[in-house]
Amino acid sequence: MRAILFDLDGTLLDIELESFLQRYFSELETVAATLATDRDAPGIMRAIKDAVSAMMRPHPGTTNREVFYSDFKRLTGLDLASERNAFERFYADVFPALGTGYGPALGARSAVDTALSLDLSVAIATNPIFPLAAVKHRLAWAGLDDLGFEIITSYENMYSCKPQPEYFRQTAEMMGVSPADCLMVGDDRFLDMPAADTGMRTFYVGSDPATAADYRGSLSDLAELLPRLMEL
Repeated sequence: MRAILFDLDGTLLDIELESFLQRYFSELETVAATLATDRDAPGIMRAIKDAVSAMMRPHPGTTNREVFYSDFKRLTGLDLASERNAFERFYADVFPALGTGYGPALGARSAVDTALSLDLSVAIATNPIFPLAAVKHRLAWAGLDDLGFEIITSYENMYSCKPQPEYFRQTAEMMGVSPADCLMVGDDRFLDMPAADTGMRTFYVGSDPATAADYRGSLSDLAELLPRLMEL
């Protein structure tokens, strides 16, 4: 084992993802609606959701951001690339306030510090439907923004989303390792554990007892397990 991929939301970050996404898309809709005509405004939210769905489908050779921008423009006629300043202000001024009530998952810092102390390559392997700025804010909410991760998956640098095998393969490639050399740590049965299909080992920190994984437990359990795995 040479590398660890850590999911962020629900794994390193203690967050109720469904309610967060509702708040996030609601605020994002407000920004997008300011750029639309009165005729376009009612369809903005639907266009955002449809564009996110487009990112989740296979699109080889095209980044997730390019897919999002293209699909959004097809549906609304709005060119998000030309309105970058408005969205940069959104992620600088509005998005940080969405973190109220969220914080580090129990054992998150210990697990990451242990991995780094063992000279393992560490990636923040969050589902890349967000820009890097949004991921960095969520790392701050998790108390991990001081660690300077070299690999963070975001919609700017990824060509697929979880649970597509290509997502895990690309992340491993960015880390300079084979998928077989990796451990995927996550809480989602359907998004994170399919990493096993690429040859990665898996550590499940969720609550579903029926989820298949190589290892399961808390992040504190993972911190205790890692040195033993390295010895083996």
